[in-house]
Amino acid sequence: MSDARLAGLAESAAQVIERQEWLAPLEDGLQRAVQAAFQAGGAAGQAVKNFLHGTWLGHPLHPVLTDVPIGAWTTALVFDTLDAGSRGWPWQASARRRADDAILVGVVGAVGAALAGITDWQHTDGKARRTGFAHAALNTLALGLYTGSLVMRRRGARGAGRSMAGVGFGVMLASAYLGGRLVYRERIGVDHAQREEPEGFARALREAELREGQPARAEVNGLRVVLVKRSGRVYAIGELCSHLGGPLAEGQVQDESIVCPWHGSRFALEDGRVLNGPATMPQPCFETRVRDGFVEVRRRPEAGLAAA
Repeated sequence: MSDARLAGLAESAAQVIERQEWLAPLEDGLQRAVQAAFQAGGAAGQAVKNFLHGTWLGHPLHPVLTDVPIGAWTTALVFDTLDAGSRGWPWQASARRRADDAILVGVVGAVGAALAGITDWQHTDGKARRTGFAHAALNTLALGLYTGSLVMRRRGARGAGRSMAGVGFGVMLASAYLGGRLVYRERIGVDHAQREEPEGFARALREAELREGQPARAEVNGLRVVLVKRSGRVYAIGELCSHLGGPLAEGQVQDESIVCPWHGSRFALEDGRVLNGPATMPQPCFETRVRDGFVEVRRRPEAGLAAA
């Protein structure tokens, strides 16, 4: 089969998944359940949520953890192939042990990747939500197949165990395709903030337009900036939330931070660093000054990125 034909089939399958409207109630219910679980945990729940999002890492945790099952199960496939072809050779027992160990490592890694993935997925909608739901379902199926494979091996049915693992590997590849689609088509997990800050000071808006503790949107050379006046000081950070591009100017100011109105990401006004997820990447930050009644802003070092 040609590469073009294979790509066309994969695209058609993905589009079929996106049209399955009957999945919407399941998606709604799962999202509500995940959100309720974190909310019930209070501050501890928020801390766990931040960890699983990867706010401490500077980018999503999920893709880091997915490398574990992918690598481990690929290793298991290699040793299973050696096992099947050894037919009593001295290294057959070693190949079997290594295959089993690799599958176990992959199972543990897949559980961690699933927890991080569903934490990110709860904030998606539209095509991304549908694709993510299918991605999670396939990963769950692959995990079940590999778990079953491990059980069969330990019962002595190695042939059946290898077969289950082979099917699981194919399911994992299909799921990986959908995962890539989420990133490269739907831009889930990538930076949505505008990073092309002006080099020199440029006018943003009149100082008289600012109200204490009220965010105000300004456009500077095509860049959207949100300004906040607090205790006589004017802060300025990028207005498009790095998570999914939410309008921070429509958010709420909390002490020295601002909360995105879309998914609740919270950023420090001082340097744009992430205080609460789901965002993992900081906001661009600007220096401010007041000249001739206007607030002016200019590029400053990426303090938020350094903090991350």
